[in-house]
Amino acid sequence: MLRPTVLGLLLACAVSLSSSAVILEDGMPILWGQTTDQLTDLPTEKDVITPDPWHYLQRMTLYRLMIAATDPFMGCMGTNATDGPMWGLTLQLGWLLNSGRLADPTGATTCGLETGDTMCISTQSWWSCVNYFVSALPFLSAAKQGFMGAGAQVQMQVPDGVTDYCTTHADCTTRYPDAMSKWDAFFQGLKSSNESTLPENEKKDSLLGLYWAAQMASSYAAAACKSRQSHLSSVEVSFSKSWLNSQEYISAAHFQSSVEKSSIFISRLPSRVLKVGDVAPNIADLSEEENHSLYVFSWMNTINNLLAGSMVRMWKSAMCSVETREKGREMMEQLVQQPDFAKETFMSIVTGIGSSC
Repeated sequence: MLRPTVLGLLLACAVSLSSSAVILEDGMPILWGQTTDQLTDLPTEKDVITPDPWHYLQRMTLYRLMIAATDPFMGCMGTNATDGPMWGLTLQLGWLLNSGRLADPTGATTCGLETGDTMCISTQSWWSCVNYFVSALPFLSAAKQGFMGAGAQVQMQVPDGVTDYCTTHADCTTRYPDAMSKWDAFFQGLKSSNESTLPENEKKDSLLGLYWAAQMASSYAAAACKSRQSHLSSVEVSFSKSWLNSQEYISAAHFQSSVEKSSIFISRLPSRVLKVGDVAPNIADLSEEENHSLYVFSWMNTINNLLAGSMVRMWKSAMCSVETREKGREMMEQLVQQPDFAKETFMSIVTGIGSSC
C-alpha cells in the first residue's frame, strides 16, 4: 500500500499549478451571452424539443437551461448564482472549444476549424463524444424528471449517417442504464432536497455525491467513444487518460465545481491539441503552467498504474465521510496558493481514517 506521506506529497505536487488558459468572459463561460435561457428558443418538431448538440451554442444552452431549472434547489451550495456543480461542465466545454478539441480530428471536414464553422462540434472527436455523455444525457434526464416542464419530450439531433449516439431518454437508458439511472437519481434528489432536515453541509455533500456519481457513470459509459482516440496522437491519448484519472480524485472529494472553483483547475489545461514530439514540461508554445500540469498529471497516472491503482484507492478511502470530504475539498481549493497546507491537510485526513471511517 502507498504510504500516506508519499501520497500526500504526490497530490500536493500534482495540483500546485497556476492559472493559464482563458476560459471565462466577464466572469462567465465562453460565449455564454450568445446562448438562450428560453426552452422555446430550441428547435422543435411535432411538439418534440430537438436540440442540436453538435452546435456549440446549443450544447452550451443545454447547460444553461439545466442550471436555471435546478438553481432553486441549490441553496445549500452557496449564495452566488454560479455556485452549483453544473457550472464546471460549462467551463470544460468552453476549454474544449478554445483548445480545438471539438473540431473534426480526421481532416475530412472543416467542422470546428477556423476555416469552417467554428461553432460546429464534430461527431468524430473523442473529446466531443465524451462531453456528449455529460451534456446530452443529463439534459434528457432533467427533462424526464420534469425540470423542463411537465411532459416535455426531447430528442437530440444527430447528423445523417451517425448511429452510435443515443438521442432520447429511453434510448440512452437502454444503452447506458447505469449513467441514466444515476442522472435520474440526481435530479430526483434535487427535488426532495428542499424538504431535507439535514444540516446544510450534509445536504450539500449528499447532493454533490449524487451529482458526481452521475458524472462519473457518464464518464465510464463514455468508454463507447474509445475508437475515436485513433484520430489522436499518442501524446494526446496519454493526456486524455491522465485527464480521466484526475476525475477520480475530484469526484471522491465531492468537489463543488462552481465557476470560481472549477476555473482554478480547468484554466491550466493545455490550450491546444497535443501532437507527436510534445514532451512536457518542455513544450515551447505552451505556458509554464500548462507544461507543469501535463507533466504532473501524466506522472500521477503513471504512478497509479504502476501501483495497480493504489493511489486512487487510498484517496477514495480517505474521502469516507462528510468531514473528510470537506477537508479534501478545502485542500484541493488551496493547493494552488498553499501547497504546504495541502500536504499537512492530506496527512491529517489519512491519519484520521481509523477514527472517522
